[in-house]
Amino acid sequence: MSAADMTLAFEINCHFEDGTGCGFPGPTLYSFLFKPMFGDADGLYFNKTMLLALLGSVIIVAFFWAAFRKPKVVPGKLQMVAEAGYDFVRRGIVYETLGKKEGEKYVPFMVATFFFVWMMNLWSIVPLAQFPVTAVIAYPAGLALVIYVMWMSVTFKRHGFVGGFKNITGYDKTLGPVLPMVMVIEFFSNVLVRPFTHAVRLFANMFAGHTLLLLFTIASWYLLNGIGIAYAGVSFVMVIVMTAFELFIQAVQAYVFVLLACSFLQGALAEHH
Repeated sequence: MSAADMTLAFEINCHFEDGTGCGFPGPTLYSFLFKPMFGDADGLYFNKTMLLALLGSVIIVAFFWAAFRKPKVVPGKLQMVAEAGYDFVRRGIVYETLGKKEGEKYVPFMVATFFFVWMMNLWSIVPLAQFPVTAVIAYPAGLALVIYVMWMSVTFKRHGFVGGFKNITGYDKTLGPVLPMVMVIEFFSNVLVRPFTHAVRLFANMFAGHTLLLLFTIASWYLLNGIGIAYAGVSFVMVIVMTAFELFIQAVQAYVFVLLACSFLQGALAEHH
């Protein structure tokens, strides 16, 4: 929640029956905009989302370093949790999509991507932070761009220029007269639409989830001071329900983001017929 929303929620005493014409101070675009902590807003600067992304990266690195610094045959609790997470991504996503032989070299990258996305999502429910970094489109777009470059690189490295072009355009001579139309559709779908939807799927889910949490949080205070505690209680229950739901969605979106990345690589590695 931004400072502007906190001010609206906890300082403005403005309700339906007060005759002033004021209304419910709902979430706005400013809920997703943060002033620079230092630097120039028109140039280089450092703000809250950047701080959260940096802290999230440090937390992930510190967690896995602590878990595997001195690995044991009989793992302790921390090592067991880290191994379970690593194995979930390796076996449940990478091996299932790419196979063990092709997928093994991509495991470290996919594990890092999964936990980074998950951590960025989790900031939404962490006190004081209370904002999912991936609700700012630049972060999902940056991650999607990295995966897009990897996907294209693997495609042309594996098949060569001509084979790679056939791969991304769905070339199949058995299609006959409709082949040119299919190739155009597949080209735009793979080269333009795929990376766009890859980024927007994550962004839109986190954006919508944070908006709903803001809506019910602000509404709880608004209703408590204006209409009654019973209505405010219902809104507060929704805050709890939405927080629990967000916990689920945050993990699912990290899973889906990495699963799609693996599916792109699967297509790049597949032999063209």
